[in-house]
Amino acid sequence: MWRIFFRLTFVLIKTTINPKNTIIMSATATTWAIDPTHSEVQFKVKHLVISTVTGHFRKFSGEAVFEGDTPDQGNIRFSIDPASIDTNQEQRDGHLKSPDFFDTEAFPEIAFVSTALTRVSNGQYKLNGNLNIKGVTKPVTVDVEYGGKAVDAYGNTKMGFEVTGTVNRKEFGLTWSAVTEAGSIVVGDDIKFTANIQLAKQN
Repeated sequence: MWRIFFRLTFVLIKTTINPKNTIIMSATATTWAIDPTHSEVQFKVKHLVISTVTGHFRKFSGEAVFEGDTPDQGNIRFSIDPASIDTNQEQRDGHLKSPDFFDTEAFPEIAFVSTALTRVSNGQYKLNGNLNIKGVTKPVTVDVEYGGKAVDAYGNTKMGFEVTGTVNRKEFGLTWSAVTEAGSIVVGDDIKFTANIQLAKQN
């Protein structure tokens, strides 16, 4: 049902805040950009409680700044164009773009800004941050799996991540609901998402 458009900005850096609240980046910071050809954002939501509908956000972009070449420190920024939602059903996508759900004309961006990235175990992280959907900002925590680093056939250094989590749509103002004559809920409240992201080193 839902296709979500994320522009991800992974800014994983060791930072210092000066008196003017300006972020001072380390001299060893590295910049990375999302490779959209090898990245995707997918979500799943229950329909009538008994089955799951899958959708995607087709347009996304972003960058990352790491302290060195590992994701152990830093901040993350992430934004989505909700108008890029694709659930393989045009009428349903139109409803999702309407004021009943994302209201994409009034709110053309979904944004995420991290507050902490914590290593849980080898390759596993917890990412905390503030998510803004439809003008409502709330703290969220997601799981991040770091797939590693590699050099592609063109000499580009890449990093891979899988980000997973669940958000309650009604907490962000997506409150439309309907019940069938038999009492079944048409759309579930919890949205599960998976973002498979590949970053390319820029410097």
